[in-house]
This record gives sequence, C-alpha cells and structure tokens, in this order.
Amino acid sequence: MPEPAAAPGRTVQDGSGPAVGAAQLAALRALDTPTVCNALDLVDPAFGLHAVTSRPLRCVYPHLPPMVGFARTATIRAATPPRDRAATAELRVAYYEYVARGPGPTVVVMEDLDGELAGSGCMWGEVNTTIHQRLGSLGVVTNGSVRDVPDNAEGFQLLAGGVVPSRAHTHVVSFGEPVTVHGMAVRHGDLVHADQHGAVVVPASLVDEVVAAAGTVTRREQALLASVRKDGFTVSVLREAMRASSELH
Repeated sequence: MPEPAAAPGRTVQDGSGPAVGAAQLAALRALDTPTVCNALDLVDPAFGLHAVTSRPLRCVYPHLPPMVGFARTATIRAATPPRDRAATAELRVAYYEYVARGPGPTVVVMEDLDGELAGSGCMWGEVNTTIHQRLGSLGVVTNGSVRDVPDNAEGFQLLAGGVVPSRAHTHVVSFGEPVTVHGMAVRHGDLVHADQHGAVVVPASLVDEVVAAAGTVTRREQALLASVRKDGFTVSVLREAMRASSELH
C-alpha cells in the first residue's frame, strides 16, 4: 500500500499487512461480525478486546450487509472550536486526500478526542457520507456522533456513539495515526470487519484461516442447536451434544 500523505508534522502509521484479494474480501463479507470474532477465537492466540469494539455502538442502518475494508484513521474534536481555522480547513482537505489514496474499499475509523464530551457534535451527515462514499469508503466506525439519518448516502454504514442534531465545532485533528474506538485499536491499513453488532480488526495474514474457522464455528453451533431443539431435551443430552459438537472441524 502506498504511503498516504499526512499533514505536516503528523506521522502516518502503515498497518497494512499481506495483500488481501477481492475473493477474500467477498468471503469475509459473507460472514457476520460475531462469527468473525468466534473464528478469530479459534485461530488467533493474540485475539482480545483490543481488536474489537467492546462497548456498544449505535448502528444507524442495521439492514445493511457487513462492511469489510482497509482502515483510514483520523481523530476529531467537536466540543471546542479550532484555534486556527485556515490551517484546519487545509487539514480537512489533506484528510480527504488521505482517504482517497491507496487500495479500497476503505472503512473510516474516527476517534473523537473530547473524552466525556465525545459526540457533542458530529462530522457525519449527508455531506460527509456522500463525500466519503465517492472517495471509496463503505462507512465509518466512530465514538463520535452522526446525524441526517434519512438523508445520508445510500448504503453508507454508520456505527457511532450516538445521534445528535448539531455539528458543533467538529474539526479534524489528525489522520493516519493509530486510534482507539470503544476499545478497538486500529492502525492505518488494518482490515476492518463491521456490521450492526460492532467492529473487529482481522489480521490480513489470517483471512483464509478465519474464513475456514467460520465454517467450523457454524457447523458446531448448528449441530448443538439441532440437539437442543429435539424433543426430549435434557441436561444429559446437552452435555453429549456439547462434546460432540466440539469435535467437529
């Protein structure tokens, strides 16, 4: 992945790993995010809360399919105005250039730095969802807020801390640097899987293993549920069903 341009004085961390092909992305999109997390439990010893949103996010469009894309990271503030409006405007343009650069599709992961006031204002509405969609993004994961629910770009997913009416003093602070959103640590270029349940970072080197393990997870769950749903269900049946399902691959 080419190194994206950053604003002066800001270091871009390239978190991209091995190349991920279109077929692999499609295979991941066929899975929901909980299944991906269960698969990571099986194949990645390092998988933990740092890789997943561990606090609730509001999914504005739960009917949309999962989004899978390469992270574009940024930080914002909204509770207080920027000190230098001209520099802030230039930074916003540089941020858009950053989002547009490199392979897609992309998922924006945006951290609101306002602490307890995070989400006081929003960057995400009809204008920015349309701009980002045109720049190749599938959606955003943010602890900040969103608005314009009926009018946002069709098909653009919003996983956010909340919904508010005002943009307040929203401005980009940095981009391309590591961010953390509701516990999920993300670097530029990381592969992000997200749906109505939340988001998770999938190591690029493990995509094929995750897809295969997802099949194992599904087979185990379906076998267990089949036993649970039969007539004559007892704890003894459950014990045996749990043992048998755990041996499936």
